[in-house]
Amino acid sequence: MAKIAIQMDPIEYIDINADTTFALALEAFKRGHELFYYNPENLTFYNGVITAIGNKIYELKKNKNNHVKLSKPITIDLSTQDVVLLRQDPPFDMTYITNTHILENLHPKTFVVNNPKEVRNAPEKILVNNYTKLIPETLITRNVEEIIKFKNEFNEIILKPLYGNGGKQIFHIKKSDPNLHTHLEMFFEISKEPIIVQRYLPEVRKGDCRIVLINGDIVGAINRVPPTGQARSNLHVGGKAEKKKLNKRELEICETIAPELKKRELILVGLDVIGDYLTEINVTSPTGIQEISRFNKVNISAKFWDCVETLRNI
Repeated sequence: MAKIAIQMDPIEYIDINADTTFALALEAFKRGHELFYYNPENLTFYNGVITAIGNKIYELKKNKNNHVKLSKPITIDLSTQDVVLLRQDPPFDMTYITNTHILENLHPKTFVVNNPKEVRNAPEKILVNNYTKLIPETLITRNVEEIIKFKNEFNEIILKPLYGNGGKQIFHIKKSDPNLHTHLEMFFEISKEPIIVQRYLPEVRKGDCRIVLINGDIVGAINRVPPTGQARSNLHVGGKAEKKKLNKRELEICETIAPELKKRELILVGLDVIGDYLTEINVTSPTGIQEISRFNKVNISAKFWDCVETLRNI
């Protein structure tokens, strides 16, 4: 039996039929591991000691509105844990970055998954730009003239926040769309960060592919189809999941990226592919495990813990 701490968003309000963190926690609970759960804001670094205020998980089950039984709040030293799962959702902001710096002091004695240093160094929409032969034309900037030049070259583009998630604030700008400047003003008022601009891929109408890898190995995929008239296929915003068999190009993308993921100790990763192009490498809190497991009748959570238990020698 191992001691496992899970840094995540409030467990009481998750969707137990879709949430990946819940699936991972449930599998760990079934294996007899001792689980401790805490929210990111309850992480503390004092005098060289990293603690968290949270709750032991006494019971976990797939029973809507009655899925978890918790202890009273307690404080633990996270160095006493065998594993810490870093599973809070983005946005990837300074709070998230600070937490990776803190948790980095635990790793690898306490095995933090994914490696917090590499989570910090590999934001999903930036790491992907290391693979220019795999991605669509992509621009990262705050310079309006550069964005206009890019749009004039490709006619249709996608605008999205560099550190966003869940399909939020993604805009499809068509050739004759008069609202480009309005969207840019909105982005620049909200944040001082650059934005990401990509050539629009019409193949998204057929869906985008989410591929899940564990320690560089493919464990499954789904196709996420956007609602009619939309360019966003995220399940959070109404995308529909379909069973997916990977083609030659998608396998090539995985094989190209896998060695770097293993090198960085990015154990659980979600790749997003539209048509022939890689668009994101999700390392913060990748999702899709439950949907892929249902379509393929495979327990991906078990594969995850088999990997972690082997790497950690639990």
